[in-house]
Amino acid sequence: MNHPDDSSARLRWSVYGLLIALATGGMLGRIMAVNSVDVLALESHLAREGRQDAQRERPFLSANDRSRWATVRSLVEQGTYAIDDIVAQRGWDTIDMVKHVGPDGKEHLYSSKPPLFATVMAGEYWLINRLTGATLASHPYEIGRFMLLAINVIPMLIYFVLLALLAERFGTTDWGRLFMMAAATSGTFLTTFVVTVNNHTPAAVCVAIALFAAIRIWYDGRRAWRYFALAGFFAALAVTNELPALSLFALLGAALYWKAPRETLVAYLPAGLVVAAAAFGTNYAAHQSLRPPYMHRSQTDPADNWYDYSYLKDGKLRDSYWSNPVGIDRGEPSVARYALHATIGHHGIFSLTPVWLLTLWGLALMWRDRRHRELATFVAILSLVCLVFYLSRPQVDRNYGGMTSGLRWMFWFAPLWLVALLPAADRLAASRPGRGFALVLLALSVMSASYPTWNPWTHPWLWNALNYLGWNR
Repeated sequence: MNHPDDSSARLRWSVYGLLIALATGGMLGRIMAVNSVDVLALESHLAREGRQDAQRERPFLSANDRSRWATVRSLVEQGTYAIDDIVAQRGWDTIDMVKHVGPDGKEHLYSSKPPLFATVMAGEYWLINRLTGATLASHPYEIGRFMLLAINVIPMLIYFVLLALLAERFGTTDWGRLFMMAAATSGTFLTTFVVTVNNHTPAAVCVAIALFAAIRIWYDGRRAWRYFALAGFFAALAVTNELPALSLFALLGAALYWKAPRETLVAYLPAGLVVAAAAFGTNYAAHQSLRPPYMHRSQTDPADNWYDYSYLKDGKLRDSYWSNPVGIDRGEPSVARYALHATIGHHGIFSLTPVWLLTLWGLALMWRDRRHRELATFVAILSLVCLVFYLSRPQVDRNYGGMTSGLRWMFWFAPLWLVALLPAADRLAASRPGRGFALVLLALSVMSASYPTWNPWTHPWLWNALNYLGWNR
């Protein structure tokens, strides 16, 4: 993608490599230290009392990721998607679960997360378990951290390389390209979340791969079926991690069909159908339903509300957390207030990651350039449609993603927004004040991404600051 006379390309790639190496080292270091430090004080207290069950630490940081880990364990160790026995164990509890009748005719607890991702993870865990005999119960740190390297760090390396290639294609200045890569490697919440099993990091990686393949088709005139298959497969895989990414799959498919109808029908669409079959198949195997658990929340049919239940734990009958959620999980009653804080407030897209302000300017610059008008339109429409979707959800879903360090529903847009900010970064590269302004935005973005040092499942720094000032009420 470089011009033959671009003498600075080799230097830029050297700097890209340095940025990727720094980001990779940071991710690896955090994964090697991942630990539920919130229970250290309790563990010390129990140890002083001589308790044999003093250990409380685990490399599983929240109910969200433990929900998926529990499914992985149950599949490999018990051959079932039901997680009753797993969540009954100390340190394996989760609120992200549902209850319904299983294949044996009895009610069981299940993860509320779509099961495809956990099923794929179970394949890796099965291999580890069969080769070593170790389990996530007996060796949580060794196995948990190793699996995080495989499912998060390696895909993120692919993500970084693809973004570097896209920076080379769409950037026009050395400084603008390097700025984009600095933002990619350190300025978004994707690296923040590599220490935990989550759906946002893999979704963003899938979007990056689909985008790269689509650009090869759209800009370079490539008609090899592998590009259409890559675009279709990974756009569909993004949907299995972020359901609103269905708009990405549909819009991208329509664009490619307009450009190359035959290849879209024989490669893009079938590749997507393979993923859809896997998603629906694993969902049916887990729940005997084609609808994912979060679509079983009927307010009129109790039999179809999997979130309203009771279960036994530690000899005590407990009600589902979701029958009476607390705090931020109650949802924001005001749509206007939710829109404010989701964009420029305590969980704001632009307040926590202000480099995305350059994306707005970059989209305008791209639209004015006939060569990139279609791409700008694509990113703008997709972003607006999904943001409106999230903002228009019922109150129970207007919770900013729960206890989390940012509006995680929009993290999967990172590769699209990074490409879109390139024209703005190139404009700012022309002056010292412009570069200084961009660096301030980048520093603030890195600060937000770095603030949750131990655990991304914590409130953002801005939320905590507003609480301290008494304004977040």
